[in-house]
Amino acid sequence: MARYRKKPVEIDAAQWDGTAEGATPIIDWILNGGSTANYICSNPDRCAEHNGDIPHSISIRTLEGDMTASLGDWIIRGVKGEFYPCRDDIFRATYEAVDV
Repeated sequence: MARYRKKPVEIDAAQWDGTAEGATPIIDWILNGGSTANYICSNPDRCAEHNGDIPHSISIRTLEGDMTASLGDWIIRGVKGEFYPCRDDIFRATYEAVDV
């Protein structure tokens, strides 16, 4: 057994606010990056009424298969251009902002 440290890498990420309006630029970013993503509303008859009681999600095609991003999750573009969701608590424990 040996001990390892994660290499410092810079990634692009966006946090989703859980709304359809907030999903649009994220999905466009993923599609422009060559991957696949879809906005999902569990109650299509009421999707336009986003008031917190209708679960919304973004389905993202990842290297490991389809994964779901929920309210507050971060969408990450990795070092090889792959996209995947990350829970907010994990993101904040793993990443810090980079001064550009």
